[in-house]
Amino acid sequence: MTPITPVLLCGSSGTRLWPLSRKAMPKQFAPLMGDKTLYQSALRRLSGFGWADPVVVMAADQLAFAQDQASAVDISPACLMVEPSARNTAPAILAAAMFLAEKDPEALMLVAPSDHAIPDADAFRAAVFAGVPAALDGRIVAFGIRPTRAETGYGWLDLSEAPSDFRPRPLALRRFVEKPAAPQAEAMRAAGSYLWNAGIFLARARTLIDAYRAHAADLLLPVRAAVLGADLRGKVMHLAADAWAKAKDISVDYAVMERAKNLCVLPLAAGWSDLGDWDAIWREGASDADGVVATGEVTAIICKDSLLRSDTPGVELVAIGLTDMIVVAMGDAIRVAHKSHVPSVKEAVAQLKACKRPQAEGFALRARDVAQDSYRFAAE
Repeated sequence: MTPITPVLLCGSSGTRLWPLSRKAMPKQFAPLMGDKTLYQSALRRLSGFGWADPVVVMAADQLAFAQDQASAVDISPACLMVEPSARNTAPAILAAAMFLAEKDPEALMLVAPSDHAIPDADAFRAAVFAGVPAALDGRIVAFGIRPTRAETGYGWLDLSEAPSDFRPRPLALRRFVEKPAAPQAEAMRAAGSYLWNAGIFLARARTLIDAYRAHAADLLLPVRAAVLGADLRGKVMHLAADAWAKAKDISVDYAVMERAKNLCVLPLAAGWSDLGDWDAIWREGASDADGVVATGEVTAIICKDSLLRSDTPGVELVAIGLTDMIVVAMGDAIRVAHKSHVPSVKEAVAQLKACKRPQAEGFALRARDVAQDSYRFAAE
């Protein structure tokens, strides 16, 4: 069997999960659900028989997290690729494909975000392996998730036929639909032939590079220059900053996937969440009979359908009479919001930055030790 190289994308900052996730410690590196981080869970999920050592793409200030947390789960990445600046997913994926193609243009690579939750790892791996023949045949395999609600924050995949029993097999794609309005999302969910776009892709390195050459040729020169001019120290590759800065800031969906003619979709029934905000954490969490998901030192009285979380030892969160609320307490910041206003956190973080509050991107002095304790817990 041809081994698959995981390419894990770690560049996101996870602002929507503030105050737990901040630029100083993004959600993929924080113990968000359980005793392992999302990054560590992804590393484990994409390891073992049939998998090669991963390539991890990240920002410079995430390098220590990526190294230490991989070591803690006994996984040694083939390359820790450091982006000098954030340029979105298209340049990052192309850089990884070029790195792999230098050794083997036919190398199979699975591109996946490092901050998603996939509870059934065995079913996920089985679905990926079911897509290998199509990838070896020169196609780009995208993975589609069975929609459970009329989600307006995701991209959707319009298939040529309904996946029916969700048996993992490549299906033809008609088009991408980006973040539809609520009525359209509800109509697509009811139709049965639309899936959520998981942002996970399987293909040969050469296939992906050819797709960029056909649809995003302007990225080839700056990204290749950044790879060829990289500072390689052991397994750590710092991409050349000047060349990297010339690459267009664009997502892989817009740059390549929405234009590619050789893309197919494999239905994925393994369970999936991008854990993009606290409402998603509430949906995925273990709730009591009243729909309350409580984490840490929490006392809930007459509460319903709420997420209550205290991430600071010794800080007791007491909630009384709350319904449809998100309350997250940390040593230097407390977030209280109705579920309907969850997206407004970006505005809140922007205001904190404008006021030069350290909590916008980092941790205040009195909370820094607590945050580092969480990081060390994940690295042990």
